[in-house]
Amino acid sequence: MGRSYFVDETVEEYLVGLQTAPRSCLTGLLAGQSSPQRDFVVLAVQTPHRESEGQPKASRGVSPLDDIDVEWVTEHAKQVSRMLPGGLCILGLFLVTPPELSKDAQNALKRLIFAMDKYITKGRLWELSEEDVTDQVTLHICSKTKKTVCKTFDVKDPKSSAKPADWKYQTGVSSSWPMLTCSVEVDVQIPVSSDITDKCMKDGLRRWTKQIEAAYCLINGRQALDDSELSSGQKKNPKTTHRQTLPARIFVTDEQSELDERSSALVQVCSGSVKVRGVVYCRAYIHNNKPKARHAAQAIKRDIINTVCSRVEMFLEDLLIDEGSHKGLCSGQQALPRRVFAPMPISGLSVCDYMFPDESTADVAERLKEMLDCETPEEDIDTGLEGNQLFSDVSGSEITDSPSDDSSKHVISEVQAENPKNQKAPQYYAGVAVTAAIALLATATSLLYFNE
Repeated sequence: MGRSYFVDETVEEYLVGLQTAPRSCLTGLLAGQSSPQRDFVVLAVQTPHRESEGQPKASRGVSPLDDIDVEWVTEHAKQVSRMLPGGLCILGLFLVTPPELSKDAQNALKRLIFAMDKYITKGRLWELSEEDVTDQVTLHICSKTKKTVCKTFDVKDPKSSAKPADWKYQTGVSSSWPMLTCSVEVDVQIPVSSDITDKCMKDGLRRWTKQIEAAYCLINGRQALDDSELSSGQKKNPKTTHRQTLPARIFVTDEQSELDERSSALVQVCSGSVKVRGVVYCRAYIHNNKPKARHAAQAIKRDIINTVCSRVEMFLEDLLIDEGSHKGLCSGQQALPRRVFAPMPISGLSVCDYMFPDESTADVAERLKEMLDCETPEEDIDTGLEGNQLFSDVSGSEITDSPSDDSSKHVISEVQAENPKNQKAPQYYAGVAVTAAIALLATATSLLYFNE
């Protein structure tokens, strides 16, 4: 038996309202939440138009299906996945075609779904668990009759064939989902060589990711463990649609940090380091179909990891843009984009975006329109959850945030460059445990030798 997708009726309204030109195709994303029992679709958004030079292939006799820009579709999926809070993810794709192309639509969808999953998961730091669903949904829509065909592919199996799935529309699918909120202090130092690459940054963040995954989590003051049911501590009122907000707290113990440092002890030659520190605001949603506390904890932890990883990626993208005028590492402090939130009018959930210091809410609203195809009033964009991003560019590492006011903290990137006065002496990051062990072993060997 195939999977069942419970789809918000606002998604149906959106899909029915899509208009396509004659003999043309339209692609888009389906987003929501997966669980071992069922899946929920709360957002559909078409792929934005890409301005390209030259004459379209379809007008030269090439099938519109062959003209689909796979690279553009996957890039849109990556950008949208950055904008989804914890608990929400890209579940699959939809494709609208004229009736004469319906027979070949499944092959096109399979090609797109595998390419999209590969591109999104390439930069993901957290690992899938045994309970994570690896089926991705594809929805084919006939532009003339509006008939839909829903099938799934197991993206972890390259030889996977299409399986039929149920597509069921419902009212208010996510209206009563609890929302988890959490603020987490981040302080990560990443050793880098003269060339900052995506790989070295991801490798540096991986140790911190494991600490977050292993951290203790309290939800509404109660430890989130095992299969205990997520409880808000409040009685549910079936007559109200008010969304419950559950505060979460993350604790990384000293024992976890020390054990991780000992297990990863090494000697590494590098010319600098990137320090990411500050306080990030995180948000996650969890379905109300008997949710388990550990699934809620997993959702908020993955949101913490995703938001830090996304901002590091944006930092690297800025370096690539500026590499013509700034070669190598530049010392000093640079503000990473601030996380802001905006409501999704069609589902009542929130999405996020990242606003740079030189941007305004108008820029955010424009991105939301382009990426999510929705109009968002500027006054509805919440920019105050991570505090004020306006600060001066200060060189050196002795930069601290006020411990008495967490709301003024923000995520910053501090790059410590190679010392220009001693360029031949690289910095070494050595594992203390390994160094001490070698020294003790050498001393013991010498004593035995002289005693003999």
